[in-house]
Amino acid sequence: MSTVPPHRRALARRPFSIRLERRLEPPRWAPLTAVIAVAFALVVSAVILALVGGDPVRSYLHILRAAFGSVGVISDTLVKATPLIFAGLACALAFRMRLWNIGAEGQLLLGAWGASAVVLFPILPPGTPAIVVIPAMIVAGFACGALWGVIPGVLRGYLGVNEIIVTLMLNYIAFLWIQYWVFGPWSEGGFQLSRPFPEEAWLPRLTDFADAIPALGGLTVHLGFILALVAALVVWLVLKRTRWGYVIRLIGDSPEAARYAGIDIRRNIVLVFAVSGGLAGLAGVSEVAGVVHRLQDRISPGYGFTAIIIAYLARFHPLGVVVAAILFGALILAGREIQPSGVPAMIQGIILFSLIASDVLVRYRVRIRQAA
Repeated sequence: MSTVPPHRRALARRPFSIRLERRLEPPRWAPLTAVIAVAFALVVSAVILALVGGDPVRSYLHILRAAFGSVGVISDTLVKATPLIFAGLACALAFRMRLWNIGAEGQLLLGAWGASAVVLFPILPPGTPAIVVIPAMIVAGFACGALWGVIPGVLRGYLGVNEIIVTLMLNYIAFLWIQYWVFGPWSEGGFQLSRPFPEEAWLPRLTDFADAIPALGGLTVHLGFILALVAALVVWLVLKRTRWGYVIRLIGDSPEAARYAGIDIRRNIVLVFAVSGGLAGLAGVSEVAGVVHRLQDRISPGYGFTAIIIAYLARFHPLGVVVAAILFGALILAGREIQPSGVPAMIQGIILFSLIASDVLVRYRVRIRQAA
């Protein structure tokens, strides 16, 4: 009778082995990994939809029509994409320096609170013109988001605390902070929302100019989208054309080389977290000033978490974030009418896992060898 354990006998009978070997250089298809990952995710999602009795082709065609089928729905898609661009830039900037900011959701909420505070305390007296109120809201939202980002930055830079845990936990604190204000001092009639903002605190929309240009009637795109595009361009210029951008890339690629060059890594960690948090705070400003015109309990349906996928899909490129955010804005907008209702979240999750798998395949080669 054999004394070899059963699991070893099974391994011995296996005709091949699978190993991962590190690549000496990236494959030729490496620049297309994001496109391949998205295509693979859509195929997998289609298979799942078919298995649960859905029609994948009709579902995807519906997403295209509902998000890009007319000028009006394109406008709505861009409105959904606006906070995703800001939050995606926040994640992409931090990720480029290998700082894993998972707290864009909380920083967004603090930015929304800061912008609301300008109107609801009020910091500016009633009747102040929009040309003063709106810049004040933008500055306050950026400052509050940046302050929320400084906390994990200081803990990571000077105490070595894991930024993933800190930023994740700060999301819950930010949510409870918003709840306190909308259920308490700023509540309108005991409901979980504040009183509406005056029109001086609304970001201008295209439809506001319909009297002069009738074709703009009903278009909901607001000034926040233009500001998001400007922010993407500025972040790209900073990363590619400035000394600080070079420092960020150097620290992300080789912290030891940066330290040898005399760069203050701790100070840059705090600074990058502050700017990242400020960008996410602008996402909150765009929602309260451009869409709902008040602060409420569920001001964000998870934009800060979706931004993580967007940053990965864009490969941390600021201009790529704009494209990815528009695609996810379309998915969120059109997905509300798709049944089962969890389909958009499922597609987002599969895209994320596909991106992670593609990163592994870029770095490693799969080797299948015949067993001896």
